[in-house]
Amino acid sequence: MVSVRELSEIKEESLSPYAAKSRLSKGRLKEEAPCPIRTAFARDRDRILHCNSFRRLKHKTQVFIAPLDDHYVTRLTHTLEVAQVARTISRALSLNEDLTEAIALGHDLGHTPFGHVGEEVLDEIYREGFRHNEQSLRVVERLENNGRGLNLSWEVRDGILHHSKGRGEILDEKWEPMGTLEGEVVRLADMVAYINHDIDDAIRASVITRGDLPVGAVAVTGRSRSERIGVMVGDIIKCSWAVKGENGTETAPRILMSPRVAQATCEMREFLFERVYNRQLAQQEVAMARGVVARLYRYYNAHEDSLPPEYRFGGEEVARRVVDYVSGMTDTYALKLADEIPG
Repeated sequence: MVSVRELSEIKEESLSPYAAKSRLSKGRLKEEAPCPIRTAFARDRDRILHCNSFRRLKHKTQVFIAPLDDHYVTRLTHTLEVAQVARTISRALSLNEDLTEAIALGHDLGHTPFGHVGEEVLDEIYREGFRHNEQSLRVVERLENNGRGLNLSWEVRDGILHHSKGRGEILDEKWEPMGTLEGEVVRLADMVAYINHDIDDAIRASVITRGDLPVGAVAVTGRSRSERIGVMVGDIIKCSWAVKGENGTETAPRILMSPRVAQATCEMREFLFERVYNRQLAQQEVAMARGVVARLYRYYNAHEDSLPPEYRFGGEEVARRVVDYVSGMTDTYALKLADEIPG
């Protein structure tokens, strides 16, 4: 008798020939029997959704540190918005929605407390450096599930590791192709989500006004969040179909934006760096956050016996285990522990 999972795998054959097919996955780090109900990618999505690191995202900062207003974006609501945008694009392009959603839900699991401020501090003081995308991969491979990891498929792990973009130009030479088109969808959906919700949060915080937005970019993408997201997502879909060459053969598609919309998106992002992100770095709350992360890192390096039991062992150096502990904290938990540290 054909299982529910096998029926789902058969349905995947109707997707784009360039979509990732779960039955053709490159596999997991540890071989395991397939689920009779869920495909490999749907199983990965569920494992991420139910893990402790995902739950902690609700108390981790996106941009504004420890905001009092309940409507500011958290790392969790950002993740859900990325998943929604990415699924919309994948559905339109007939890509694998389960894989897309799994990558989106897992892409920020390794983010530190206090957003990119915490990431910068750990990158400065930990000699091996720190990147949240690398930590996200470490979370799903080694830290979750009591140190056994989630044993996700290669395609999901590849998407998590390579979703980070840096501050360079959108779709420049640094934007190398990823292992799947679904991973490329999430990489752009992440940017679409954070640009638009960070603009709204900055307006809510009176850091900027809607009239401050770059005029040229607004003319292309619109003034409201809904308009901007609609233009960006529609443009990605329009530009990402497979292209037929002069001889009639198709070339594998890339997930792209048109030069016009990509330029407008870049202008919006640079505006945020200049008027919002960098301005945040001058605020007292950011100095506090940097101090908290540095204090926790130094204290636990000097007092290994104060680490929770799961971080005292494992054969790795103390600093590596301290980074795992501190980076996994929520903002509120980090603040509480820093207050309790002697001296």
